[in-house]
Amino acid sequence: MADQYGIKAALERLGIKAENLGTSTGNQWVDTGKEYISSYSPADGALIAKVQLTDQEAYERVIVQAQEAFKKWREIPAPQRGEIVRQIGNALREVKADLGKLVSYEMGKSYQEGLGEVQEMIDICDFAVGLSRQLYGLTMHSERPSHRMYEQWHPLGIVGIISAFNFPVAVWSWNSMIAMVCGDVCVWKPSEKAPLSGVACQHIIAKVLSDNSLPEGISALIVGDYKVGEYLSKDHRVPLVSATGSTRMGKLVAQAVGQRLGRSLLELGGNNAIIVTENADMDIAIRGALFGAVGTAGQRCTTTRRLIVQEGVYDEVKNRLVAAYGKLVIGNPLDEKNHVGPLIDQDAVKMYLIAIEKVKSEGGKELVRGGVLQGEGYESGCYVKPCIIEAENHFEMVQQETFAPILYLLKYKTLDQAIEMQNAVPQGLSSAIMTLNMREAEAFLSAAGSDCGIANVNIGTSGAEIGGAFGGEKETGGGRESGSDAWKAYMRRQTNTINYSTALPLAQGIKFDI
Repeated sequence: MADQYGIKAALERLGIKAENLGTSTGNQWVDTGKEYISSYSPADGALIAKVQLTDQEAYERVIVQAQEAFKKWREIPAPQRGEIVRQIGNALREVKADLGKLVSYEMGKSYQEGLGEVQEMIDICDFAVGLSRQLYGLTMHSERPSHRMYEQWHPLGIVGIISAFNFPVAVWSWNSMIAMVCGDVCVWKPSEKAPLSGVACQHIIAKVLSDNSLPEGISALIVGDYKVGEYLSKDHRVPLVSATGSTRMGKLVAQAVGQRLGRSLLELGGNNAIIVTENADMDIAIRGALFGAVGTAGQRCTTTRRLIVQEGVYDEVKNRLVAAYGKLVIGNPLDEKNHVGPLIDQDAVKMYLIAIEKVKSEGGKELVRGGVLQGEGYESGCYVKPCIIEAENHFEMVQQETFAPILYLLKYKTLDQAIEMQNAVPQGLSSAIMTLNMREAEAFLSAAGSDCGIANVNIGTSGAEIGGAFGGEKETGGGRESGSDAWKAYMRRQTNTINYSTALPLAQGIKFDI
């Protein structure tokens, strides 16, 4: 397409060239001499640029450099590490428009969502700066006289980060900015479907580290497919691997990391539901369901995939939602008049079509018909129609996560039944209830309510703020990232006891006299 949205200029300012090195030890880029992977925009099908793959030799160089950097970085006081993260946040502010544009063009989410993703990076930097002065331990009273007990937290070492295409930069920042103030160093493998966003971020952070004369290896980049991810998963020198992606991928990572007794932090699939009761504010319910289902073209892990509606208001919700879907504008994500952009690639389109046909074969009924858009503006073949399908919760496809804008409409009688339906899927990431009834809201939030890591009232399932711990249960992985006390995942706890007496009493009153 003609460069009417200023993509070329944005790429130049971000340091993206026609061909890019994909391995960085920090401030230095490594030419591996290996093949390149190509990044095509789902917006228009155009080749944006190529990124060179990381091989085993280059990976080894990255890890050795990171090990050396950790020895120095861990000795820098946490507030001073926070100052570096503050500078990274300011650097992101300066490139917010350009980086948001790259995210939108490479991944396919709307430009507003691209800007929102960069803002999320800025927000997590601000959060991490404050956190750098709040890495608190506890003090405990000892049962032994003249003894003091306390706990403290130390950095782990190298944190491996494997991120997914749908949030090509934000999830990296959730991990890396928190890990950095904790004293860890990071090795990042961005998605092979959005590698340029990773290259751009590495240029940004490398300049900050270089300007502060910090050692090589604090933040590194590697690029490639699952094989490169296996380097991290199987490497005993990487004590923590944080992986975001499908449940299938997460199980492989967990198995590889667990086999060497390492730690894994997993953010995996979601099959998120909104319960709409007869006491809901319908305007809020419809808006929440609409954005939850079609935002990022249904490619968020927190996308609303099931709408569980009380039978008394079912027809009203159905009719209003169908009418709202009729007003959606689908097209180039950089055009801000469009609500929905493309899926990431042709493989995603195939999975979308297969899911629709499968659920229809199980008895599902299309209320808003899906399909692939063709013609002018849709040349990439990645644009699909958001669809609504009446279904049953037990259908095989309803039980699965399809990364596409397919919303299943389900009916219930009692709230207990709705909560049971909400929980009766393998995944457990995000959930919501739309109600103005306090008893319904509290029942949903109780121990007998939603079994998800995120449970909302009168907001949708997507759009989490960075202040709360993000993550889910069951096949979602059980990990927590971002806010609250998620920082503890990036550190090791140490319990200390100091004896300042002239004797050596034993705990539990044990006598051991010679």
